[in-house]
Amino acid sequence: MEDLKSFLIEKVLLFESDTLSSDTEKVLGQVRREKPAQPVVYLSSGTSSLIAGSARTYSAIENYISENALEAKLISVGCTGPANFEPLVCVHIPGKNKLFFRNITEEKVEPLLNGVFHNDINEDDLAGQTGTKGFELWPGIPFMDEHPFFSNQKRVVLGNCGCYDPESIEEYIARGGYRSYVKAIRHYTYDEVCDIIEKSGLRGRSGGGYLTGLKWKHALNTNANARYLICNAKESDPGAFTDRTILESDPHRLLEGIAIGAYAIGASNAIIFIRSGSDHARNRLQRAIDSAREFGLFGHDIFSSGYNLDIVIKKEPGAFVCGEETALINTLEGKRGMPQLKPPYPTTAGLFGKPTVINNVETLMNVPLIMQNGPEWFRSLGTENSPGTKVFAVAGKGRMSGVVEVEMGTSIRTILEDIADGIREGKDFKAIQLGGASGSFITSEHLDLTIDFDELRENGIGMGAGGFVIIDENTCMVDLVRYYMEFIRNESCGKCIPCREGTGRMLEILESVIRKPLNEESGTTLERFKGVMQLETIASVMKDTSLCGLGQTAPNPFMSALKNFRDEFEEHIFDRKCRANICRGLRSFSIDVEKCTGCTACASKCPVNAIYGTRLQPFFIVEDKCIGCGICFDICKFSAITVK
Repeated sequence: MEDLKSFLIEKVLLFESDTLSSDTEKVLGQVRREKPAQPVVYLSSGTSSLIAGSARTYSAIENYISENALEAKLISVGCTGPANFEPLVCVHIPGKNKLFFRNITEEKVEPLLNGVFHNDINEDDLAGQTGTKGFELWPGIPFMDEHPFFSNQKRVVLGNCGCYDPESIEEYIARGGYRSYVKAIRHYTYDEVCDIIEKSGLRGRSGGGYLTGLKWKHALNTNANARYLICNAKESDPGAFTDRTILESDPHRLLEGIAIGAYAIGASNAIIFIRSGSDHARNRLQRAIDSAREFGLFGHDIFSSGYNLDIVIKKEPGAFVCGEETALINTLEGKRGMPQLKPPYPTTAGLFGKPTVINNVETLMNVPLIMQNGPEWFRSLGTENSPGTKVFAVAGKGRMSGVVEVEMGTSIRTILEDIADGIREGKDFKAIQLGGASGSFITSEHLDLTIDFDELRENGIGMGAGGFVIIDENTCMVDLVRYYMEFIRNESCGKCIPCREGTGRMLEILESVIRKPLNEESGTTLERFKGVMQLETIASVMKDTSLCGLGQTAPNPFMSALKNFRDEFEEHIFDRKCRANICRGLRSFSIDVEKCTGCTACASKCPVNAIYGTRLQPFFIVEDKCIGCGICFDICKFSAITVK
């Protein structure tokens, strides 16, 4: 291994020419396992895969190899993208294309590997094959890149995810990694790196869309004796998991992007601000940092360039608002995670009063690719004002879910209908929630809008950090908005009155809408209607006067839901009806005496003792005591409980 390390440093990282010798390429091909001499089994090992049982699958494959005395390798890789396929197993037989199998739980391992090694493929779990020229095809088996989930994507940022061992720096270097960074610190000035990124037109992928190169220049041109680069990996929007997937699947490219960015602004210290609870991602990232230090990529006078760099990981304290730039800086300074009024902006006076650049994970993942391929290559992707690609976490009620990457300019409809394959169980489409907890709802009339910062902004829609939640006809929009508002209320730091009081009041009004009135004659219907009318005024004040983005964007879900689904709000208020039968306070349960057998199951489980009767005789529900929890409906085996 030591020889390989020296080889990679001398013959690859420090090699002056962009074109490596054929002998070097041959060794790198072996490190990449392009033409293995023995079978290789790859197993996805991201969080979604672990939840699906990949740890047990790993043990089962390990035991199979041992018990059969096979000369085969087992490699853990990151997430390929489709969460529906987890655990995803890839088998590479020497000389043949790779075969991919989905949902391989531990009990499927033995028959699967028996079949592959004896040329008897079980097509029930088969996802497809991949390969390049020179490998034998598996006849009749489709290619993975022909699957709609992949064929409509442009995988640039995610190009390495699921393809290599994320804990192997050797394999990352063999794939061209860290060469752009080493070239930058040895041959480019700070200004030249900033110029390249500015010319590429890369815009921040956290939602704001500010030009990254320009941001770097502001920090570089601010006179100071120290500067900082912070990678904001605090991803805590409901339904967002792109950062976590990247951290677990390709940590070295992120480190390379951070290192290039730090060099460009003249910073010797970089910090990765990671979400609390992302232990799997944090551990992989830490091992990647340790490996890079061993290779001399971080530290003092790196490869005699005169440049020093240290990268550390800091865990966030567990509050959503700490993802806001100034709150994040306060947290790192040991203060309470509250935002500050801007200006001054962090690029002028950030961490410890020094110029500080804060970029998110996806933004920094693009940097090594731009340095490697040039700004013109990046500008050839996407649209004129939004070049490149965008990564989304597709979740909710689509047939397919997972992490996807599309070229800017791709329509929202393509992601919904082609990549996510529409709505599961034949249900009708209702909306897409784009941009996280404070994002807006997109309805069918907006599906042909394209992924473009400016086009979405012109239509009042924020791209956010990549949340893409698909909503079907069975979702109650009032209840969904209440859920998001409760999340935002709980995460408000409470520093500014508009956000602190506004989110609380908005939640209070929304809860009154879904609550069953105690007395029909008490005028509560009018009170609820007046409350909803107040919401628009409250939302307007919050947008204009809140201190940070949390309060300014908090009303977005309500405003867009009211605009697009006003009839549902009116049904809840005036008709006391929830068409989706989701809102407990508006549900009314009864028992069909013809179907009820008197088994007592519902009565024994009712938490408020609202169900009465005599065993083996039909039971009945006391409506005034019923809280609408639906436990009786779920537990009844005779379909005797009805809801309206």
